[in-house]
Amino acid sequence: MNESTKAATNLVAGTADEIKSMFHLDELASYVTWGNLAKVVTSIVAILIFWVIYRTIRHLVKKGASKKFEPRTVKSITKCISYIFYVVIVMYVLGLFGIKLSAVWGAAGIAGVAIGFAAQTSVSNLISGLFVVTDKAMKVGDFIECDGVSGTVREIGIISVKIQTVDKQMIRIPNSTIINTKLVNYSSFNHRRYVFEFSVDYGTDLDKTLEIVKSVPARCPTVITNDPTYAPAAFWTTLGDSGINGILCVWFDKANLWETKSTVCSELVKAFREADVNIPFNRMDVTLLSEETVPSISKKA
Repeated sequence: MNESTKAATNLVAGTADEIKSMFHLDELASYVTWGNLAKVVTSIVAILIFWVIYRTIRHLVKKGASKKFEPRTVKSITKCISYIFYVVIVMYVLGLFGIKLSAVWGAAGIAGVAIGFAAQTSVSNLISGLFVVTDKAMKVGDFIECDGVSGTVREIGIISVKIQTVDKQMIRIPNSTIINTKLVNYSSFNHRRYVFEFSVDYGTDLDKTLEIVKSVPARCPTVITNDPTYAPAAFWTTLGDSGINGILCVWFDKANLWETKSTVCSELVKAFREADVNIPFNRMDVTLLSEETVPSISKKA
């Protein structure tokens, strides 16, 4: 073998050694054993089994949840199931290859504590969101009132609920606020009741006036008058400073709130005017002082 052939052979051998050192081929070859190959095959088979179980559970949960919850809520539930599946698969594979998970769990615990302190409000809203979803106290399209804010529910999320007010403003209410304060859902039932307060003079014929008040609902198209369960009612309540106070209770479809309030109020006033029933109201007497009177008062003071 001549010198040029030896040099070429040494060059090829050196290049091969450099490549093996760069890519750690010798170390990788030591891992390619029958035992590790068996672990890889076992991992693939286990992942396939887990995948079938995961798809089955996901399908059953999605099918059952779609009957009770809204599509957005069902989507959130299926996402949580998917995340749990991914975590289980990763932990299983790591444990199969002898990687100790105690350090991973310890790091995760420390990170969880740090994140918990940094995001207490978000975690509180997240937990409250689970109660909001399962409690089913409202749904998209309901008209609600919470923490002094009222509007139509447009979105129910895990962190907050978004409502649209009557004047077309979008307001975000944290789920913790919904859980910790009183929530009024005006759309839970098909019919609503509204109480109208009125007052008359002490010299008024009460029996006649009460009959006039009871005739007002029949003059309002949106008021329910043909169902005994939702029959209108009128009562005298208290003796006020300026007159005798009473109430008129009427029922109506929840979609007719504003029309009913306006119609009943106007028809009640018209009925009183037609029957010459006086509605008392506060009066204020104003006395104008002359320029000569003002200095004399200030001097006496």
